[in-house]
Amino acid sequence: MAEEPEIRNIFDARIEHFSDRSTRWLFEDWNNVRGLIEIVAGELVELIDFSQIVQVNRSFIPDNLRKQESDMVFSVPFQSQSSTDELLIYILLEHQSTVDPTMGFRVLFYMTQIWDSQRREWESQSVPKGQWRFRPILPIVFYTGEQRWATPLTLDAIMDIPDVLSRFVPKFDTLFLGVKDTDESELTKTDHPLGWLLTVLQKEQGSVEALSEALIEALSHISTLDEASAQQRQRAIYYLLLLILHRRPVDEQSELTHLLGQHVQEASDREELELMAQTMAEHLIEQGKAQGIEQGIEQGIEQGEIQAKQAALLKLLESRFDSPSESITKEIALIQSLSRLDSLFDQALTAKTLNEIDLHNHDA
Repeated sequence: MAEEPEIRNIFDARIEHFSDRSTRWLFEDWNNVRGLIEIVAGELVELIDFSQIVQVNRSFIPDNLRKQESDMVFSVPFQSQSSTDELLIYILLEHQSTVDPTMGFRVLFYMTQIWDSQRREWESQSVPKGQWRFRPILPIVFYTGEQRWATPLTLDAIMDIPDVLSRFVPKFDTLFLGVKDTDESELTKTDHPLGWLLTVLQKEQGSVEALSEALIEALSHISTLDEASAQQRQRAIYYLLLLILHRRPVDEQSELTHLLGQHVQEASDREELELMAQTMAEHLIEQGKAQGIEQGIEQGIEQGEIQAKQAALLKLLESRFDSPSESITKEIALIQSLSRLDSLFDQALTAKTLNEIDLHNHDA
């Protein structure tokens, strides 16, 4: 299983990071980038040489925004009769559940960041300005949130501007795919495996029956990929396994994983799936143990602090008001709030009598 380290990285991702990690992993296969273009701009597919696609290994999103989105940039030969022979495909991965009306501005901002990086590269290489040619960018917003996206991806959508000034507003097209809100027939119109994977992603929060039907239907198409596409086929199957393990309740996972194996046609794929499922199950157990140990350490540290503050409070009471009674000692032993113990300690420092210390107010 050559891809096992990559899959482990996705599996190790926290639940809220799974959508981003798994989607990026899918698009690292150029076949899936092609599948995305087939869905959103099929007329361009034959003009792009996807076999020579190269991923640009940098993000153009500022650090303060990377928790809500991520991006992928690809350079690819573009075959046309014009002088343009290279295209940049910019995929903005948006996984937030709410719609951002400023998306049009954000896309334009990221595109200018890309062009500015080209400008800096030309300057560092002392390329004459007369030879500068910015590469065209194909921007795509890949949205997996549940809320329906009805906001236009344009600048004038977030501007109150009279018609006489509209010609001064930058205008550009942005391709958009709202996975959860796109009709299944649109996702699967070219029968590309990516489209079928997305039909399963649509049902990730649905009933187990709906998800099962989507899995079976998707696998009936994905399994038809020939041996030349074996790696693509296996990546698709692994993605479905990861989706089950990350998105479904624990009591459903075994049944859904078994269903997955039943509908994988190639014996070699079934063996890989069984091995991967076993590996991931063992990893889950180890992960659970590690989390339990970590939680135990944290709880132990906190309990140690509580006991130390209880002892300090009792010592202060003893020094100021003689030895505390057995009932007071028991009362303090029951207090598990660090802030409550701090408050009592402050009271004990200034109180003139023991009665001024509110030992019985557990809500304080």
